[in-house]
Amino acid sequence: MNASVKNILLIRTDRIGDVVLSLPMLPVLKRHFPSAKITIMVRRYTKELVERHPCVDDVMLWEADGERSLMQNVALLKQRNFDIAILPYPRFNLALMIFLAGIPLRVGTGYRWYSFLLNKKIYEHRKDAKRHEVEYNLHLLKALGIEESTRPQFDFTVTAEAQHAVEKILRKDKIIDAKFAVVHVGSGGSARDWPLENFARLADVIKSKLNMNVVLTGGKNEEALVGMVVSKMKTHPMNYVGKFSLMELGALFQRASVFVSNSTGPLHIASVVGTPVVAFYPPIIQCSPARWGPYTEKKKIFTADNIKCELCKGGACRSNICMNQISVEQVFAGVKDLLHDKF
Repeated sequence: MNASVKNILLIRTDRIGDVVLSLPMLPVLKRHFPSAKITIMVRRYTKELVERHPCVDDVMLWEADGERSLMQNVALLKQRNFDIAILPYPRFNLALMIFLAGIPLRVGTGYRWYSFLLNKKIYEHRKDAKRHEVEYNLHLLKALGIEESTRPQFDFTVTAEAQHAVEKILRKDKIIDAKFAVVHVGSGGSARDWPLENFARLADVIKSKLNMNVVLTGGKNEEALVGMVVSKMKTHPMNYVGKFSLMELGALFQRASVFVSNSTGPLHIASVVGTPVVAFYPPIIQCSPARWGPYTEKKKIFTADNIKCELCKGGACRSNICMNQISVEQVFAGVKDLLHDKF
C-alpha cells in the first residue's frame, strides 16, 4: 500500500494543544509513506504551529461557520485527490466531508454514531484517559497497519524571525540576559483554573524570593484576566498579554527558566521547546494529566482531589473550588525544585 499512497490529509481543526500533541504523527507518516505528500488541515490561528514542520508539505485552512460551505470544502478535497484522510478530532461534519470527497481510506474512531462514514477505525474511548493524547493520536495509525515503539518526536523548531521579534522586546524591557519565569493565567475554558489570587501571590514570591523577573502571558481575549492578576500583585511583572504570535510565544518560552499555567495549549508549546513546566489539573478524568499532561520529564503536576472538595465531595467536579486545594507554597516548592540546577 505504501508505494501507491501519494497524498495524505491529517485534519486537526481544534485548538492549540490538540495540534501540538498531534505533531508526532507527522514523522511516523513520513517514514511509512516516504514518497507521499502530507497535507495538514488546521484553523487559521494554529497554522504557524505546523507550516514549517519538516514533514508537512502543505497546509489547508479549515473554513467553517459560513466562510466556506460543506460542499465547497468537499470540492477542494476532491481537487487534491487524497488517498488517506486521518481524523483525530471526530466531528460529524468532518467525517461527512471526507466521505463525500470520496477519499479511499478514512481513518478515525469507531465509537461515534457517524463512524459508518469511516472505513479504517480504531475502537478506543479517549474519555477514559487510559493513555496520553499523543499516544491516542499515534494509535489511530494502527488502522493503517502502522505501529512504532520509538519515542514520539515533535520536530517543533522556533523560527529565527520569532526569536528576533522576542529578543527585540526583551532587550527593550532590559531582561534580555535575565532569568525569568512565565506565568500564563488563562486556559481558554479548556480546564478548571487555579485562582487568580494564587497566580498573583506565586508571581510575587518568585520575584521576591528568587529575584527573578516574572512575565505574564495570555491571549488577546485574556487582557482583563491578566489585568486582574497584575492588580493583585505587590511586585511589577512584565505584562505581555496578547503581544506575541504562537511562534513568538514559543521563542519566549524557550528563553524562560520555568513556565507555570493551567492545562492549556501554550503549556504544550512550552513543553516541546524544552522549558520546565508547572501545571494545574482538575479532578476530572477527561481532563486529567494522564491524558493531557505536558509530554516531558521536566515537569511538576498538581491535581486537585474532588473527594476532599467541600463542594464536590467525591462527586462530579462542579466548579473551580477544587483548585483551591493547590497551595501557593506547594507550587513555589515545585518551581524551586525544577530550578535547582539553574541557580
